[in-house]
Amino acid sequence: MLVINAIFRCKEGKREEFLRMIRNEGIDVASRGEEGNSKYDFYLSAENDTDILLLEFWKDRDAHALHRTFPHYARLGELKPVYVEETIVNMYDVDTAV
Repeated sequence: MLVINAIFRCKEGKREEFLRMIRNEGIDVASRGEEGNSKYDFYLSAENDTDILLLEFWKDRDAHALHRTFPHYARLGELKPVYVEETIVNMYDVDTAV
């Protein structure tokens, strides 16, 4: 399994609007509906008012590579320059047979 945590460090005052755009455009729902995805959820930081954590679980790296070819993935990339100052991405290959 591939686990991804992406932190979107939003521009001041833009966090809620960015999340609203993601939801209004169905980016979250479309991503959750993809083959090979078992989690695609956003979390707001309790520590500051700029950070959003996106936690993703994918069957494998191939499923994630396919995700990156869809229009909703490209749309997220188009929204980021408007709302996000910095994106920090961590990827982990996890053995689920433990």
